[in-house]
Amino acid sequence: MSFRFGKLRRFRFNLPQRIAAGMLLIFLAQAFWLTSRQTLTERDYQYARCGREMWERPSPLAGYYTSCGNIHDGILAYRVAGLPLTLNFAYERFADNFRKPEDKVVQTFDDQISSWEMRHQLTHVLLLIRLPFIAAGLLLGGSLWWVTRRLFGNLGGYTALALYIFSPAVLRASVSPNPEILTALGFFGGLYTCIGVAHAMQGPRRKWRPRIILLTVCFAVAAASHIASLLLLLGAGFVFMLWIAEGRRSQIVPVLLVVAVGAFILLFACYGFSPDAFSYLFRSDAAQLGLSLQPAKRFFPTPGNAGIVVATASALLLYFGLRKTLYFGNTTPFLTAILLFSVITAGVPGNPILWGVPFLLAFIAGVFADAYDSPRRRLAIAAAGAIVALQAVVCILSLPGLI
Repeated sequence: MSFRFGKLRRFRFNLPQRIAAGMLLIFLAQAFWLTSRQTLTERDYQYARCGREMWERPSPLAGYYTSCGNIHDGILAYRVAGLPLTLNFAYERFADNFRKPEDKVVQTFDDQISSWEMRHQLTHVLLLIRLPFIAAGLLLGGSLWWVTRRLFGNLGGYTALALYIFSPAVLRASVSPNPEILTALGFFGGLYTCIGVAHAMQGPRRKWRPRIILLTVCFAVAAASHIASLLLLLGAGFVFMLWIAEGRRSQIVPVLLVVAVGAFILLFACYGFSPDAFSYLFRSDAAQLGLSLQPAKRFFPTPGNAGIVVATASALLLYFGLRKTLYFGNTTPFLTAILLFSVITAGVPGNPILWGVPFLLAFIAGVFADAYDSPRRRLAIAAAGAIVALQAVVCILSLPGLI
């Protein structure tokens, strides 16, 4: 029997894709190494308990959405942390039907049983909690490579991805339950999808729909991870869409309104369509923002970021020193990185620096790609290789400190 692969005809797994996949495997190996040396913490307990409550039953405490309270931000992180445990628990209960009584994993059918109380019966609880966040880190790395490769070619894509997989900040966020890596994924995907929608506006309307659906999902991920990020994403996306969509600027606001409404519907779904729990999001100060350079001052002097710091300094010199680097593809991630590296979340703790790291790496990749096309191509490639090697070394040396 022959299978039809017509729908997959545009997908290729040639040498560039294989190299990118191999680099992501290095990221995955580091994440698993860090996870294997961690122990269950009180934070794990909170995410496991409250995440499972969202999927399986309402809070036993009257007036609250979960026993963690009315979660006013980062609800998606609880959802994705609890889902593998819920699925694992359901599987064990099903498998118990085929086990001897003394071999049953779930010894009771009490609906109030918790994965935390069962942590010695269910295997790999620590890994199950972290798998969604590791997957988000991989997806963000793949998205960064895809975007930078399309904009700057293969070498530009490899440069961005190589610095990404050896970023201690990204690795730390990928091996613990938290909303930051999910926010970074939603923000990066959302901004570049905004640009994709603006480009699609120059063509037939039938090409708008898939991009608008993807944009709605990205906005929803950002909103459900950190509501303040949605405000920044809407503002930045609107500005860059205005920049691109010449002749169609009057349609930008309606498109963004439709996307925002769709994102809030998906956000409402994350709260189980509970009006009271959802309303608490708007009664809190979760969306408050402020300006501060203190997080950036802590990020750049960190020894584990030495290669990224050198790459950033080199990219800035080239960006302001060479006329050919001053174009939209480089300027977009540059301005976005400046924005995210200079804001703080004043209402709910957040890490905009992490949200900005993919844009900083995209900026570095774009400027370096221009240098690769210069008459001193070999020198530029050798210098970039040395910077990547430096970042790899300092990141690997810093891994024990990330546990």
